Amino acid sequence: MSIAGFVIGILAFLGFLLGLIPFLGWFNWLNIPFAIIGLIFSAIGLSRNKDRGLAIAGITLCSIAILVGTGRLNLGCGII
Repeated sequence: MSIAGFVIGILAFLGFLLGLIPFLGWFNWLNIPFAIIGLIFSAIGLSRNKDRGLAIAGITLCSIAILVGTGRLNLGCGII
């Protein structure tokens, strides 16, 4: 589960970078739920596996994508 959370975290982080481009902020509406799923997978992987590095990296990447994506949506009033 930690590997899946890490991969989703990388994709969510790239999606958040795409959402920073002007007029592509709407992409965060798709990216934030995707990052939440990755956060859940990483949290499950953190609790089950002894190798915690990938799970912690997945949690970090997903958290950044959620926080900055939400801030970007608030900045653009959820549209731009």
